[in-house]
Amino acid sequence: MTWRLLRWALAFVSVAGCAPVRPPPATPSGATRLAFYVGTYTGRGSRGIYRVELDMASGAWTEPVLAAETENPSFLALHPNGRVLYAVNEFGTFGGAATGAVSAFAIDRTSGSLTLLGQQASGGPDPCHLTVDGTGSNVLVANYTGGSVGVLPIDAEGRLQPASAVMRHEGTGPDRARQEGPHAHGIFLDAAERFALAADLGVDRIFVYRFDAAGGRLEPNDPVAVALEPGSGPRHLAWHPSGKYLYAINELRSTITAFSYDPGRGAAASFQTVTTLPDGFTGKNKAAEIVVSPDGRFLYASNRGDDSIALFAIDAASGALAPAGHVASGGRTPRHFAIDPSGRWLLVANQDSDSIVVFRLDAATGRPEQPGRPLALSNPVCILFAPALH
Repeated sequence: MTWRLLRWALAFVSVAGCAPVRPPPATPSGATRLAFYVGTYTGRGSRGIYRVELDMASGAWTEPVLAAETENPSFLALHPNGRVLYAVNEFGTFGGAATGAVSAFAIDRTSGSLTLLGQQASGGPDPCHLTVDGTGSNVLVANYTGGSVGVLPIDAEGRLQPASAVMRHEGTGPDRARQEGPHAHGIFLDAAERFALAADLGVDRIFVYRFDAAGGRLEPNDPVAVALEPGSGPRHLAWHPSGKYLYAINELRSTITAFSYDPGRGAAASFQTVTTLPDGFTGKNKAAEIVVSPDGRFLYASNRGDDSIALFAIDAASGALAPAGHVASGGRTPRHFAIDPSGRWLLVANQDSDSIVVFRLDAATGRPEQPGRPLALSNPVCILFAPALH
């Protein structure tokens, strides 16, 4: 593996970015711009998935271009070959059934525009997260309403096939407004892709499944799940590049729980929980996204309410987190953010101020620094970096 491809892999191993779980093809050494796609909630001016280019030297951006018109593409992922993009369609009815959908798009290698290859039912209403396995054989999807996760096989052309597995969670949590039932909020593969871990906000569990890529199957693991503090509401997960540590962001309590991970058993043991909020904060807040830096030295988390990005230093020996400050997100409701593969730029999607803010990351401290004006785009909810065009 070349060093540049390794940099892609390290950047994408955290799985917290908008499905940045597998490295696209390497960016040519002379490339000065890097493209990214933005998933949105349609309505209020948005029509689907947009494409933007980022100047890697200055952080300047090009105006967004509509790459594909599609309904509520709220989370995006790339095929490992970099030629197909997948998006959840976050709605409740598809094909006359109570389910959302997943769409597959071919990426035009000249313009970056997207052409629909097809859609399949996601296996439950309101799909909100997806990932693609490293072989490019399957999309794994989490469905918020009803709390289910599914596997959709991918054919040789990148098209999706009907679900080969759907697993439904059960249970409730103490928050009657948000935890009246299961709400699967994300599904993530470990480094070896032997196990899929599904964060369920509604039941305060991270469910663990044995994953068979060849057969497109999920089977409950033993242990079947990892329990979190009641009322936590786990939302997304991020891996440390070493594969030894796993971090969960808990939406309802605005906390992060750190785990040590046993890749042989698919077992995670918690050893630390920290708040994402600054001292003295008293308002309402919902934690949203979590990302580990490509070099594994820093962890970032977003707060919707405080409207900030929290920074933590990661201890290399133990994986423990040390608070290192907060930076204003530059807008309202930072639902999602992503770090480019070089580790130089952090892009924040501020959903309720209809903006994306580009931060330069200080290499020594990891602290985000805002270089300029925000990019205007209606209802941005997901950012996905893409390989350079050829």
